Order: sequence, then structure tokens, then C-alpha cells
Amino acid sequence: MKHRRLEFRVLGPLEVLQEGRAVEVGGGKQWALFALLLLEANRVVTADRLIDTLWGAAPPATAAKTVQVYVSRLRKQLGSHRIVTHARGYALQLDRSELDLARVEQLLDEARRSEPEPAAERLRTALSLLRGPALADLQFEAFAQPEIARLEELRWTALVLRIDADLSLGRHAELVGELGALVSREPLREGLRAQLMLALYRSGRHADALNAYRQAQRTLADELGLEPSAELRQLEQAILRQDAALDLPGRSSPEATERALLIVPTTPDALDALLSVAAPLAANPPARELLVAAIVERDDVAGATSRLAERRRRLMDSGVTTRAAAFASAFPGREIVRLAEREHVDLLLAGLAGPFTADTLVALEQAPCDVALLVEAGGALREGPMLVPFGGTWHDWAALELVAWVAQATDAPLQLIGAEQQGQDASRLLADASLILQRTAGVFAQPLLAHPGREVLRGPAQDAGLLVVGLSDRWRQEGLGRLRGALVEAPPAPTVLVRRGPRPGGLAPPETITRFGWSLTAA
Repeated sequence: MKHRRLEFRVLGPLEVLQEGRAVEVGGGKQWALFALLLLEANRVVTADRLIDTLWGAAPPATAAKTVQVYVSRLRKQLGSHRIVTHARGYALQLDRSELDLARVEQLLDEARRSEPEPAAERLRTALSLLRGPALADLQFEAFAQPEIARLEELRWTALVLRIDADLSLGRHAELVGELGALVSREPLREGLRAQLMLALYRSGRHADALNAYRQAQRTLADELGLEPSAELRQLEQAILRQDAALDLPGRSSPEATERALLIVPTTPDALDALLSVAAPLAANPPARELLVAAIVERDDVAGATSRLAERRRRLMDSGVTTRAAAFASAFPGREIVRLAEREHVDLLLAGLAGPFTADTLVALEQAPCDVALLVEAGGALREGPMLVPFGGTWHDWAALELVAWVAQATDAPLQLIGAEQQGQDASRLLADASLILQRTAGVFAQPLLAHPGREVLRGPAQDAGLLVVGLSDRWRQEGLGRLRGALVEAPPAPTVLVRRGPRPGGLAPPETITRFGWSLTAA
């Protein structure tokens, strides 16, 4: 007699399916009895253990008879062959192919013996079988606790192996956000911390990788009174010395001629303003490829592609090497980061219409390059001097590098504005910056001294062709902040906000030339 095939599912709420339809196994104590037999599948569970599990220390006199009744009902629902009676108890029989857990264990075993690409696919399949917390509806049952703990560790094993495979495939930039969320959820798992540090390092975010180690160090000390493991400490040291062993095998840094600029317009109308800044930069020696990525609604992909093709033709005719594409995505921020990583982008330039959106935050947090945000209300680059407030901090150097690049590409004058404060010689700081600019970029900078305050930029910026302001490292906690928020709301000139990339700006000296710890933007 051919027995009907069932699907037993424990990786989530406990379920039994036949051809995709749920099989009723009863409720109450009968359901608990079935769950215990399933957790011990193909093994005998004694009648005494069943009785103890269902009724505890005070079972009724009819307990043994009631167990027999429950088993009889389950045989009718699952098939008479499923539950076999033994001298001391009962055993639920099933083929391993009928159990979702067995399928996951098989995929994990295959993944461990596979190359990274097929391993990653097998592990994604395994993780797709996890419908939520294992045995979710048994979480308060004492008899299920050991198995729940084992299955939860199995979930983490599959996840960690999948991340390892993705790291081996060079997907580090797109893993940073996922790993950050996992570390927040499981702060004591040092393996996740190590993966996050490596993903950040390979994304060029060396300082963030070291900060991730320091956060792990603080958490372990506060929660457990322990130091990080030897493996985590060795990884920190390898990052500090930029050990080549941390790099992806067979991958080397691209030459300058292989670098690119990526612009991401929020609307078709925003493209012109972005190109007014990006096109001169791409054409300025050493030339860089210009990438235009338009993320649009699904029904506009064809139309946007046609518009970009025409714009690409005009840019190519003007001598700017350009590639362009339009596509739809539910996660634009992730797509931007993926492109920036894959295409070896030096600068990501996007529009900013107001406070940071979720996608903007993803790009700021994860893009492995400098990120520049052109304030849409300020319009396109225009004739006039390039203006940058400068106080010598690292984010000021990022703004200075970009504005010098634009000034060099457009042959526009450059002005540095500094806050004159008591006991702090801003003119000397601006002079030092100007000397560095002349040596490294061939650009002369005119110093402007002003009293600190929120309105200090309004006057000088009225005639500016472009105002470039650095985003401080506090943007994660403060967002735009008061000064930059006012500039975005009512820009006095075409305005760009810059977040420095993982490396110090190419113009910045090895050590900051200011020892004041002050800047105009912090005033």
C-alpha cells in the first residue's frame, strides 16, 4: 500500500502539509503530544515521558488511556503507519526528505563543500526555508526548549556561512548595512563583528572598521567584563597595518584611468544641475568616466532609458566618456551603493531636496567614496567664485578637495572663508590651506575672514558660482544640523554638501594642520 507523502515543518510555527494544504492534528494536549513525537521523530518516546510532559507531577488516573486515544486520532489524521507502538511507548515515523530541517541540514552540508557562488545560492535557499523563529508556537513549552535553542543556532550558522560566501564574492559593500543590523541585534556574537569589520575594510572604510572593533571592545567589557577574542584582536591589527591578506584574492586597486563619477538624479529635471558639476569634473585631467544611474518607476524604465541615451550621445560628442542606465528598484539606496562599489567610483553626486531620506542615509553610511549632495533648490553651477567655509577639520578637507577640483575644471576663482575668533588665527589657517592647494592642485585661494554665526555665508555666497560645505561626522546623530538645514531650505547660491570618503582627502596633509578643533561650520 502506497503511503501518502506529508511535509513536516518545524522551522517556524509547527505545521503538517499535504500537497500544500494544512493537515489538522488537533489542539491542546493532543497537539503537544504530536509536537513531542515530531521532535523525537523516528525515536521511541516512552508513555511515561508523554504523560509527564502533558500533565506534570499530578496526572489523572486515565492518563495512559487518554494518550492511547490521542495516538489513535493522530493515526487517522496522519496515516495509520505514521505512529508505531513499541513495548514502552510510541515513535513517529517519517522520511528525512519530508522534514524541512533535514533539507536545510543537507543544503548546509553541500554549501560547506562548494565554491563560494554555488555555496551562497544553496545557503540562500536554506535560509528561505526558515519561516521565522523555530517552533514559534512551542516557545513556552519546556520540552521544546533544547530543540528551539539548537535550531536557532542552526539559523545563525546558515546566515554566517552565507555572509562568508558573499564576502568571498566581493559583495562587501552591500553587506555593511545587513551586518550592522545583525550586530545591533546580537552584539555579543564576535563572528558578526569580525565580518562587519572586514566588510567595512574592503569597502575602503578603514576608520569605520576600526571603530566597529572599539564598539565591540566596549560592549564586551560592559556586558561580560571580557576583552575581545584573539581572532578579533588579530583582525584589528591586520586592519591597522592594511595587511594584504585582508584583500580579495586576485583583486588589485584600479588605476586612475579606471575610476568613475556616479551621478544619481532624483527626477529628470534634476539631471541638468547635476551634470553642470559632474561633466566638467569628468572631463578635467585625469579624465574619469561619467556614470548616470536613473532609478525610476517601473513603467518609466523604457522612456527614461531613451532620454538617457540622447543625453549620453551629447556628452560623448563633447568629449565626456559616459555610460547611462535607467532601472526600477524597491531599494534605491542599496543600488546606489552597489554601483559605487562595483564601478570604482571616486565621487557619488546626487540631488538633495530636503532632510535626509532613508535612501540618502544608506548612501551616506555605506558608499565607499566621497558623497556630494547638490541642493536642488540652489540650482545648477553658475559663473562666479567657488566658495568653501574652511576650519581645517577632515570634513572641511573633503569640501576643499571637491571645490578645488571644480575650480580647476572651470577656471573659476576660489575663495576660502574662515571664522575670526578671539585667540585663534584663522588667516594663518587659510594661508596654510592656500599653500597646499597651490602645490597639489595648482589653484590659488583667496582668504575671506568673517565673524562666526549662522548668517556668515549669506553675504559672500550671493555672488558665488558654487558653495561647498563639508558634512561633519556627526551627521549620523544630527542629520543636516541647523546651519546646513538652513542652507538646504534657502540656499544663497548653488550648494553642495560633501561627506568625506573612507580615505582622507587627496589634498589633506598627513596630519591635520589645525590644533584648535574648531571650524566655521561648528560655530
